[in-house]
Amino acid sequence: MIMRDGVELAASVWMPATDGSHPVILIRTPYLKNSPVARYPDMARFFGEHGYAFIVQDVRGTGDSDGEYRSFHQEAEDGYETIEWIAGQPWSNGRVGMMGGSYSGTVQWLAARETPPHLTCLVSTAAWADPFEEGPYHQGVFNVLHGLTSNIVTSRELAQQIDMTAVDWQTVLKHRPLLTMDEALGVRLPGYRQLLEHNTLDDYWKQIIVTDEQFERIRVPALHLTGWFDVDQIGALIFWRGMAARSPAADRQFLKIGPWEHHHIIYGGGAEIGEIAVPREFVLDFDDFMQLHLQFFDRFMKDGGEALDLPRAQVYLTGSDRWMDLNEYPPSNTVERRLYLHSGGRANNLSGDGALSWQPPAEEPADHFSFDPRDPITHMVDGVMHAFDNRSIEEREEVLVYTSAVLDEPLEIIGRVVVELYAASDGRDTDFVAKLLDVYPDGRAVNLGPFGKGFIRARYRNGYQQEVLLTPNEPELFEIKLFDIGHTFLPGHRIRVEITSSDAPYMAPNQNTGNPVATDIEWRIARQTVLHTGVYPSSVVLPVVSND
Repeated sequence: MIMRDGVELAASVWMPATDGSHPVILIRTPYLKNSPVARYPDMARFFGEHGYAFIVQDVRGTGDSDGEYRSFHQEAEDGYETIEWIAGQPWSNGRVGMMGGSYSGTVQWLAARETPPHLTCLVSTAAWADPFEEGPYHQGVFNVLHGLTSNIVTSRELAQQIDMTAVDWQTVLKHRPLLTMDEALGVRLPGYRQLLEHNTLDDYWKQIIVTDEQFERIRVPALHLTGWFDVDQIGALIFWRGMAARSPAADRQFLKIGPWEHHHIIYGGGAEIGEIAVPREFVLDFDDFMQLHLQFFDRFMKDGGEALDLPRAQVYLTGSDRWMDLNEYPPSNTVERRLYLHSGGRANNLSGDGALSWQPPAEEPADHFSFDPRDPITHMVDGVMHAFDNRSIEEREEVLVYTSAVLDEPLEIIGRVVVELYAASDGRDTDFVAKLLDVYPDGRAVNLGPFGKGFIRARYRNGYQQEVLLTPNEPELFEIKLFDIGHTFLPGHRIRVEITSSDAPYMAPNQNTGNPVATDIEWRIARQTVLHTGVYPSSVVLPVVSND
């Protein structure tokens, strides 16, 4: 396929056994159309048996495609031209649907915002949408490991040159400044450096997001797939909310949120997520996801397609292990309830006096901890970041722990969770990290949410368009998003909130200096203060399902 500027993009094309013209399913990927793990031939065989042509294309600058790879920046125009090229082929009936997960989910929306006439529908899985909420800046905190590795695996030459399993990541991740961390790998990565050079929501990033006005022009039906533990749940729900609120095709949007991590939604599986066991009958495998795709494509890409046997939204509640069919998401019968942080001034670690209750605080002493960025906390156990037992982390003095009383009845939450933290730091910049956990009767403390925690970098507390440093020791309200959670806290369980200031090795610890992040080589220990008083009522805001 030759693009507008003469660059040729490579694609693998599979045809059904029958002659004639066919509806076409398209995947566009930077992760190689010949990837052995992606199972594209299996997908092609499955869809071919049901009358579809199937195409997988290497995006510009990756795999066998020519041109320069610029993450997401070329995908809107290339996607439009690819769709229209397909529609003009004699073996195509002019109906083109798209599918794919992660990067391949996002490219669908970038193409759709250009309104190609022959784009018929989308099945968007775990699609990334926001550069400052979900990466490369996770809520403003730079994800160094992803920034480095993503620029390697999408390069033919570097992927062969660097053995990722042999890299001494501990040494690499200690390198400063961040801007030249690629040199610690022995290479120069212009794409990595570009991420750090654009550290506010400027025009560079605005080119690759979908705006409210663009949602108003997208008219295609879409099936949105994500999971409660999917790191790209944020993006998937940005697209769902944008289409449900603004699109002329709002009534043809469908959502499914399962008990899945990122790779589960793409490849199937997920009987266990950390400490959470999913009943076998609720685990979807690869074939189940293919059938779900087929059901959607048959409805919107074939004449006389059968009525779609899907609720508008379907969500799974962990804890109580059940699916819920909803007419809308988030459901209208949720109410915001606040669990307030309390202590006698010693909430440090699991042995402290931190508590949660529905009653707002009166006058209580603040909690304090020191944050040394050279000794950061790792919010993983044995490489697991979701739903693991956090008690070993809660032994550290720089982790504040607030726990509710034992629940007498189940508490269901569905929707966005936010920690409203009133805090201060003696630094000009710092980070705060929050977690929501389900404490089991046996003491296990299991973290919830798509990242398993939420962040805020203080310099971005007023938005990502500009950096505003702190006035040292002045209390501020920090809204820490934990994003969407669907969970039942069962009787006999307790609810817990953790507050700290770091998450290594993925997230670059704040050096607490206020200097430019990309070039900073200084380190500073920050003294943090968390307040919970009548004037500064720190709390976690929960979307509680009401049966009234």
